[in-house]
Amino acid sequence: MSSALDAKLDAIVARRDELAALMAQATGDYARLAREFAELEPLVGAVEALRRAEAEAVETRALRDDPAADPELRELAAAELEQLAPRLDALRRRVQLLLLPRDVADEKSAILEIRAGTGGEEAALFAADLLRMYERYAALRGWRFELLDSSETDLGGIKEAVAEVAGRGAYARLKYEAGVHRVQRVPDTEAQGRIHTSAATVAVLPEAEEIDLAIPDEEIRIDVLRASGAGGQHVNKTESAVRLTHLPSGIVVYQQSERSQHRNKARALTILRAKLYDLERQAREAQRAGERRAQVGSGDRSERIRTYNFPQNRLTDHRIGLTLYKLDQIITGEALDEVIDPLIAEDQAAKLAAVA
Repeated sequence: MSSALDAKLDAIVARRDELAALMAQATGDYARLAREFAELEPLVGAVEALRRAEAEAVETRALRDDPAADPELRELAAAELEQLAPRLDALRRRVQLLLLPRDVADEKSAILEIRAGTGGEEAALFAADLLRMYERYAALRGWRFELLDSSETDLGGIKEAVAEVAGRGAYARLKYEAGVHRVQRVPDTEAQGRIHTSAATVAVLPEAEEIDLAIPDEEIRIDVLRASGAGGQHVNKTESAVRLTHLPSGIVVYQQSERSQHRNKARALTILRAKLYDLERQAREAQRAGERRAQVGSGDRSERIRTYNFPQNRLTDHRIGLTLYKLDQIITGEALDEVIDPLIAEDQAAKLAAVA
């Protein structure tokens, strides 16, 4: 490694040690210190592992090149160096990846928005399939999945749904799901067995906490309404639905899923905060990169990211040309990581190439 990079790594290790001392003394804002410590710890661990391996390589190389050493020992040293080389390469790559600029939202929970697109009832049924896929995937990863709002059709599909996926790193993985998902299959209502094509859109927002984004009360207009739609005797009897309007941005969030006005307001604030936080992040990214990568809007995405072909049990992710013939396992969430992991690897490779 270069001396400049070595100095940078020394500074990172020193900062981790400083944070540990401050936390032990309960000095300053403990929550902020703990968060920074947790962010640095994986990198410091990788740096320390790399330096141990580099020190081992120096000692082993010295033994191999020592003319006074026993020939058998020199031969063993040469073999150890060959085995050590790929481990060193892997450790260097890990340090490089951890040094890349990080999305500050990666460790956060996520807000999922799923909407039926073109295709009528079949699109709504597919949107419901996607919602179940993410719910099962969240359970497999130990994340908490909570449906915040949904609008269902008579046949069990969903016009739109909003869910919270709570767990560390949920956004880092689910953000690759944002975009248009296209499905090809024979609907249950199709008498002649013809394959139909329909679509659903997925938006993924990092969940913002109050410490990330405080919204002044004067910027929000709160309207209390009677709930509408299916809901039994409760509907239209009490004013429990809440509509929040963020006056500066014009963003409107409506919640009626809970019987409690207080709960609906809390859920609406969670969604509003996530939307505003994502807009703020997009603005920062646009300033740095000169382009805007929109995640949230009207639901009209410019291009599909993935096709689910049920007759052939095939899933294709068009961004990286990945095709897997295990759609039955992916749609249950069981094999979704086999799609997300290559997307993460491709993203990391592109970032490494950009800074090389």
